[in-house]
Amino acid sequence: MQTTLADFIKDTEQGKIAESILRKCVHCGFCTATCPTYQLLQDELDGPRGRIYQIKQVLEGTPATPTVQMHLDRCLTCRSCETTCPSGVEYGKLIEIGREVVDKQLPRTGADKFKRQALFKLTTSPKLFHSAYTMGQSVRGFLPKKLQSKVLAQKPLKAVPTQTHTRKMLMLEGCVQPSMSPNINHATLRVLDKLGLELLRPSSAGCCGAIHLHNQMHDDGLNDMRRNIDAWWPAIEAGAEAILINASGCGSTVKEYGFHLQSDARYAAKAQRVSELAKDIVEVLIGETERLQTLFTQAPTQQTLAYHPPCSLQHGQKLGGKVESLLAGLGFPVLLPKDSHLCCGSAGTYSFLQPELSERLRQNKVNNLEALKPQAVLSGNIGCIAHIGSGTDIPVMHWIEYLDQQLGG
Repeated sequence: MQTTLADFIKDTEQGKIAESILRKCVHCGFCTATCPTYQLLQDELDGPRGRIYQIKQVLEGTPATPTVQMHLDRCLTCRSCETTCPSGVEYGKLIEIGREVVDKQLPRTGADKFKRQALFKLTTSPKLFHSAYTMGQSVRGFLPKKLQSKVLAQKPLKAVPTQTHTRKMLMLEGCVQPSMSPNINHATLRVLDKLGLELLRPSSAGCCGAIHLHNQMHDDGLNDMRRNIDAWWPAIEAGAEAILINASGCGSTVKEYGFHLQSDARYAAKAQRVSELAKDIVEVLIGETERLQTLFTQAPTQQTLAYHPPCSLQHGQKLGGKVESLLAGLGFPVLLPKDSHLCCGSAGTYSFLQPELSERLRQNKVNNLEALKPQAVLSGNIGCIAHIGSGTDIPVMHWIEYLDQQLGG
């Protein structure tokens, strides 16, 4: 696609990236077939091809309008279009640039601005979120139904191992996961401990940067990344094998630290090293498959299991099929629902900012999962787990929790 960027952006780093991406797009339209919002709304402007065209117009100097902002807001950033695109268009990077430019031209105001600022502050402040969330859990039964669906019921906490091991990896604990579902991290610690791996969790690490980055708070997102690099670097220098991440949404972002900080002279090399070390938990366990198999000394529990592959894993990290393969090799085959490539509607903060579309996508996903008649639904991202779980009575959990249960955890 030919582009003629406006003077305000053409010679900037963002402009060069955007132009390179735009020139790859041939407007073939394959992406519309796998775009969740296009499937719901059947509006060209709510599909990747239409959004790319709108971004192109703004970057070429056409003033942004509230309508353009609305269509960009409706994007889940699920990146399903990237998996489909035959030309390799990096749509996720382009829409971040487009949204930032549009929001600079049309700053948020009033209730919309307040809601966004409050949401971002809450979700990126673990202590504040923990206080608010545990309070919500204590009065969960009295909350309105819609709000109640956002709060997971409390579960008994399981012990975490205290042994040290020669082999060490870092683990990103996440912003909301330790409060919403702490047993995901605890199960991860227990399974890895059985494999002789110690997981290090520096207290100074925090949000991966995704929440700020995907909501046009670019500088705040970069600062999140720098803080984490500083927190992890001593362990990396000491020989930590990997940075294990059990929330695929976070993993997609950490794997792109090298891209986001490439122009930062102080952090570029470190960021690239962090991206190289970042591994989704499935990548770590695939490398330990033989040892993991020896831990299962009894016949697997015979259950019908459904699996929802998070968008951030199958489209963002390009690891589609890996969890299914691992689980099947361990004796726990899973069933995929119809349209397993489509987003469940969680998408980070999307379920709060676009509740109507989010709920429609969730209902479609729940219908397809329930059609499999599973005893449990497994996934690999806390947002998906909470969102899907709020729409069904079938237990929904992280697949590492299920493995931990089968190992007697």
